[in-house]
Amino acid sequence: MTDTLLLDGLSLPVVRPTRVDVLCDEVRRASAVYPIGGRTQLDYGLPAVKPGIALDLTALEGVIDYPARDMTITVQAGIRIAKLQAVLATEKQRLPIDISSPDRATIGGSVAANISGSRRYGAGTLRDYVIGINTVNAEGIETKAGGRVVKNVAGYDLCKLHTGARGTLGIITQVTLKVRPLPEAQAIGVLGCSGDRLADLLDTLHVTRTRPIALDVLNGAAAQKAGLSRQGDWSVLVGFEDSQKAVEWQLQQLIKETTTAGFPGLMARASDACEPLWRSLAELPQGLGTELTFKANLLPGKTASFVRSVGEDALIHAHAGSGIVWCHVSPPSADDARVMLEKLNRAAGAGSVVVTRCPVMWKRSLPLLGMPRSDLALMQRVKAMLDPCDTFNSGRLF
Repeated sequence: MTDTLLLDGLSLPVVRPTRVDVLCDEVRRASAVYPIGGRTQLDYGLPAVKPGIALDLTALEGVIDYPARDMTITVQAGIRIAKLQAVLATEKQRLPIDISSPDRATIGGSVAANISGSRRYGAGTLRDYVIGINTVNAEGIETKAGGRVVKNVAGYDLCKLHTGARGTLGIITQVTLKVRPLPEAQAIGVLGCSGDRLADLLDTLHVTRTRPIALDVLNGAAAQKAGLSRQGDWSVLVGFEDSQKAVEWQLQQLIKETTTAGFPGLMARASDACEPLWRSLAELPQGLGTELTFKANLLPGKTASFVRSVGEDALIHAHAGSGIVWCHVSPPSADDARVMLEKLNRAAGAGSVVVTRCPVMWKRSLPLLGMPRSDLALMQRVKAMLDPCDTFNSGRLF
């Protein structure tokens, strides 16, 4: 029996090629192609309406090249994140990106979504690690950009164009990534804070002499979900990764700075206790039994005021150092959700509020991708040039 995927109510036959040339043939034959991997990001975007095929890349999961001394790795798009990290760990290396559901998520889908998590503040996003990329274009031809060396600057930077494009410009089949050594030591400092002093605490942390890799804010519901004991209205997490000596100095320096600023009581988690907490934080953006999940992209200085405007019944997890806020709420109806999102889009100012998960029947009623942006016409022109027949993820972003 042929596997089928129900994407926003549209039934699609699933095709799972085991070779890139077979994948190219499928693209040439199909009127619309919806690339899928671990199926962790399918709720995102506008409703799919154009009949076609779901192209499953999980059979393309090989490691093509791993020159560990060069700190790069080339893999096929369907490799699971957990497998990729396990390969890197054999050489005491890693891809320092927090990705939820690593046993399911693939590197191709993660690059297409430009996934990042708590350690984005110090480590960046996947866009910062992709140095080479192979994609299949709308004519069913595999193309290559970038290379397998870090200092490759030839041609247009199509790696960054495809990273975060959600598969709308082509199908990622292979990526080359920069990687980093596993840290010698890590620690996470946790501070409790009242709502009326959250902005002051974040202002203090934004000018710290230390170099955090993460600066997160969780409300009570999120802190409980992450396994933290509640210390105030808000829990503020500051993460460090470095040599043992550097981590110890940064913790002591942070205690001095926060105590001087009127925020005593920092509690520290040492290396052994950090990884379980990082994993819990990485899973928070996933569905938590709420009807609606959205992600706000803000100026970092607006994080404190924004999270306080969301409402007490929400689960809120913010990457305050980067201005990213994840919220999970259960409004009674689509109309209530729309009113709330319009209000929060105004509160975001120059930022945006993007819905990442909601009931399918709500999608036509909500501003899923935020308010109209001035660069939309430019993005549509790029889409028209690279995919003139609207083959890839038709209607999902444009």
